[in-house]
Amino acid sequence: MLDVKRNLTTIMDFYELTMAAGYLEEGYEDKISVFDMFFRKVPDGGGYAIMAGLAQFIEAIDNLSFTEADIEYLRGTHVFNEKFLDYLRSFSFHCNVWAIEEGTPIFPQEPIVTVEGPSIECQLIETLLLVTFNHQCLIATKSSRIVRAAAGRPVMEFGARRAQGYDAAYYGARASYIGGCGSTSCVMAARDFGIPASGTMAHSWVQMFPSEYDAFKKYAQLYPDACVLLVDTYSVTKSGIPNAIKVFDEVLKPMGKRPKGVRIDSGDIAYLSKKARQMLDEAGYPDCTVCASNSLDEYLVRDLILQGARVDSFGIGENMITARSNPVFGGVYKLAAVKEDDGSYTPKIKVSESMEKLTIPGLKKVWRIYDSDGKAMADYVTLADEVVDTKYGITLFDPVETWKERTYVNCTAKCLSTPIYVGGKRVYESPALADIQKFCKAQIATLWDEVTRFENPHCYYVDLSQTLWDLRQNLLKKMSR
Repeated sequence: MLDVKRNLTTIMDFYELTMAAGYLEEGYEDKISVFDMFFRKVPDGGGYAIMAGLAQFIEAIDNLSFTEADIEYLRGTHVFNEKFLDYLRSFSFHCNVWAIEEGTPIFPQEPIVTVEGPSIECQLIETLLLVTFNHQCLIATKSSRIVRAAAGRPVMEFGARRAQGYDAAYYGARASYIGGCGSTSCVMAARDFGIPASGTMAHSWVQMFPSEYDAFKKYAQLYPDACVLLVDTYSVTKSGIPNAIKVFDEVLKPMGKRPKGVRIDSGDIAYLSKKARQMLDEAGYPDCTVCASNSLDEYLVRDLILQGARVDSFGIGENMITARSNPVFGGVYKLAAVKEDDGSYTPKIKVSESMEKLTIPGLKKVWRIYDSDGKAMADYVTLADEVVDTKYGITLFDPVETWKERTYVNCTAKCLSTPIYVGGKRVYESPALADIQKFCKAQIATLWDEVTRFENPHCYYVDLSQTLWDLRQNLLKKMSR
């Protein structure tokens, strides 16, 4: 869990402070605004992303406060007056927050987090919110891709040493577990999040001893119940596997123990795994598993399986923990509405030459439409006060290519926008991480195969209600006059 002594309040861009100070001067400290976080593209050209990071966001919000050291630093910038510094000194959180729950598949343009509250407060948490969700959504999404490529074979997260810093290793391990990894090599993450820890030996262990055989023998003596040997330090087929078999025969067998596995970390893994499997089987160890590592990603994992590689599990490092192929999630945080004194909302929109950067105005909710078999058909974004009734079917249309429409019958609608804070008071408890992982697996299973494929996935529709679409079109027309 996040160390409560670690104050993350000033994880913010400086412009959030300058804007907040300006809002205070303008008398906007009680002006209610609505901000949405959403993203525009699924990483790696995939069909869906995975929501992750909500628990850490909650922990950070629960501990928001500006310390005297923070106040002194800001005073020393000579940018802010004492009125604003006094405001920060007594800062507390009063916002309403809705979010899609962790482990849920998410899609471009829909609000995955909505914050409604005093404008200053909404503004000051922007970076904290974005950095939390952008990172964990990215790694959970990449992990999900790799786990799917492994086709039921266990995937271990091995990336701590290649992560972009301590927090990336720590929270990346958590996110990878949500995405489907079975274990992590990061001890701190394993301890704090309850993730199974995994790991065996490095090449340095083998090199440290007079011979490969001596290194294997000592390891087997120390860990007879969890003996996995790294067999590629010198030669997998000429020495690694033969020495492993010799140790299994001489050390484990007399103890009544069976080896857990061997790991191959270099070379032609498809070929070497087949040879290793053959040698282990012939020696009487068909239950000894073969693990592959060495800069693997979802495409290499898939290709190994297609080539008939005899690999039982995968250790994935840098390509998952950094999401190396597409390392930016790209979530943004945009103003969607301002609440007036009479309680009505004035919608706000950002206009761009690019259609994908056009925002969706208003205080909204996200709904998922399921068919009678429980398959997710589309997501439906409505204004917050709209009621979605599917009793007689529901007609959805593409908000850009509006002639594309479909009526769904015998369907149900589930609201994904879950209350997290009401008036600054937390009303949501994060599930156990293992339960989030199970939930994620079940939710991915609701997606059609066409959405989950790697190449040219089917475009999962995120449609707007007629009322919301009309609202946006009317705003665009007013702004173009």
